[in-house]
Amino acid sequence: MDTGISAWPDLPYPAWRDTAATLQLWTQIVGKIRLSLTPWVNHSWQVPLYVTARGLGTSPIPVGHDILEIEFDFIGHRLVARTSWGDEATLALEPQSVADFYAGVTDLLASIGVTVAINDRPNEIPNAIRFPDDDIHAAYDGAMAQRFWRALVQADRVFKLFRSAFLGKASPVHFFWGSFDLAVTRFSGRRAPPHPGGVPGLPDAVAREAYSHEVSSAGFWPGSDAFPRAAFYSYAYPEPPSFRDRPMPKGAAFDHSLGEFILPYDTVREAPDPDALLLDFLAATYEAAADAGHWDRAALDCSLGAPGRVRPV
Repeated sequence: MDTGISAWPDLPYPAWRDTAATLQLWTQIVGKIRLSLTPWVNHSWQVPLYVTARGLGTSPIPVGHDILEIEFDFIGHRLVARTSWGDEATLALEPQSVADFYAGVTDLLASIGVTVAINDRPNEIPNAIRFPDDDIHAAYDGAMAQRFWRALVQADRVFKLFRSAFLGKASPVHFFWGSFDLAVTRFSGRRAPPHPGGVPGLPDAVAREAYSHEVSSAGFWPGSDAFPRAAFYSYAYPEPPSFRDRPMPKGAAFDHSLGEFILPYDTVREAPDPDALLLDFLAATYEAAADAGHWDRAALDCSLGAPGRVRPV
């Protein structure tokens, strides 16, 4: 591991654009393995990956009477699959096409006695190429992948602290491989109007189930060709009146083209206290959604959690 990487590393999207595109597809292959083997959980919570001490992992996946775990190790630059019956196999993370990675993962699982069929068409990606046919995306810059993971470590840590200040239903902090972002979501407890669907590469039934209830959702994504910079975001569904007019911490603003509040990652990274700025953004955007949407904040809110200290009742 490059010990010279700062806690909040520089992550310019153009510098790792090709690696990001390839890595998104690789994470989709692993995520779809979890999807194929795990019972459905509300709001698709059975499909994401989670930030680990070495990268991104699936957490335990049921396989018969045992479990399988798969982890992207961005320190050792390898994909690791291990089972509760004691087998472990690895695949190098190095420049290789999506087609080769897909075949490599299939062989890796077979070597430890796991057979699984997945939908081999990527999700939420325009003009998607089936995994076994994709010889175009083949970049892997290990140093930049490691920087991306280090940024996820910081976001994951602050998101989990933010999550502790809510008594209502809240998602885990998890990484959605379809949209390639880390997210945490709070719920008002009320049903939402049916989502209109129409998300490219995502079945309407999945979108409608994901947004079956009112939410205030925040997250981090590393950038894309459509929005070529890393940023924190926050949105409400359904968006209540006056939501987008609420004041935000310095550096944050509502992006009308995206329909979300945006706080650039570089603004956080370069702040005197990155944690405090990010927490302010998360709190301000939640308060905008909850106040404009008339959530029962007296019943839902609490103070931030502290290690080893029982929440007062």
